[in-house]
Amino acid sequence: MKYIFASNNPVNRIMLLLVIILLFNCNSKKSEIPENEKAKVEVAKTPEVEAFILRKSDLTSSIKIPGELIANQQVDLYAKVNSYIKRLLVDVGSEVKAGQLLAELEAPEINSQLAVAESKLKSQEAIYYASKATYDRLFETNKTPGTISKNDLDQANARQQSDFAQLQAAKSYYQEIVSTKEYLKIKAPFSGVITNRNVSAGAYVGPSGKGSDLPLFTLKDHNKLRLVVSIPEAYTAYVNTKSEVEFYLNSIAGEKFHAKIARLSGSLDAKLRSQHIEMDVMNTKHQLIPGMVAEVSIPLTVNANAYSVPSSAILNASIGVYVISVHNNLNLWVPIKVGRNYDGKTEIFGSIQSGDTILTRASEEIRNGVAAVKNLVIK
Repeated sequence: MKYIFASNNPVNRIMLLLVIILLFNCNSKKSEIPENEKAKVEVAKTPEVEAFILRKSDLTSSIKIPGELIANQQVDLYAKVNSYIKRLLVDVGSEVKAGQLLAELEAPEINSQLAVAESKLKSQEAIYYASKATYDRLFETNKTPGTISKNDLDQANARQQSDFAQLQAAKSYYQEIVSTKEYLKIKAPFSGVITNRNVSAGAYVGPSGKGSDLPLFTLKDHNKLRLVVSIPEAYTAYVNTKSEVEFYLNSIAGEKFHAKIARLSGSLDAKLRSQHIEMDVMNTKHQLIPGMVAEVSIPLTVNANAYSVPSSAILNASIGVYVISVHNNLNLWVPIKVGRNYDGKTEIFGSIQSGDTILTRASEEIRNGVAAVKNLVIK
């Protein structure tokens, strides 16, 4: 080669030029890559984009809310008439049956009123029977023509009707006093447990005055309790009377209780924006006590018009909430509304339907209406 470069022979120079051209062509061919291989390289450099086919799926979830156990029936018992406690037959913790006598009261003036009413009733009975007998005799005599004037007969009949009305009034007054005397016996309106007693024997009680400040007894039904819970407005659409709940009590560790939703209030509390619901709880073992606080797990029913998608598929943009759908090889932002969120999934509502292709990870970098990536992976 040193000889060739040193030579001034034109032929040698031409040969040198040909050698250089051949070497350049060889290097160019080695660097060329087939078109199909180039495409594979370009695709490999572009990251995969995951998507999924939208299908109906149940989003099973529940919420935990504190609730309170209250008695199914509860009443404060007062004295209806002014009187004194003569005898107390029960105390706090006593289990009573419906109609059982709880206390006896005494009021001497009622006995006097009863005696007066009884004597007046007997007197009025005698007056009525006398006037009735008079009328009956005149009526029989009047069967003989000309013996009794019609005016005398009419007056006797009117006197009999007036005495009968007075007799009925006397009976009513007597029954009123008898009923008032029955108020001196305090009886249980239903079966339950006496949870409070505020009086002792000899205490003055009544509907007015110092004795009426507190009830004689407080009676609660422990056999059947109500579990009361307030459901936030956002979850009211998912709760119905077919739902069965679970609840736990801190005072009874390790035991799970069940109850079924029995009543929905049908309205929201103006301050708390929540709906009042109740469950009936049978307390046959008497291990539950009114006033206990429970942790209630309430299942939320499935909404038939909703789809559940991964929470990452929801785009919270400044202009709204969207999912990105791939349609006709274009990325489209579809406006939606979100519902429940549970275990990485979220309920969505909108102009979507089963079979739509949705991107698993939504981002504002994926612009609306641009061409979808070629390496879309459906999972």
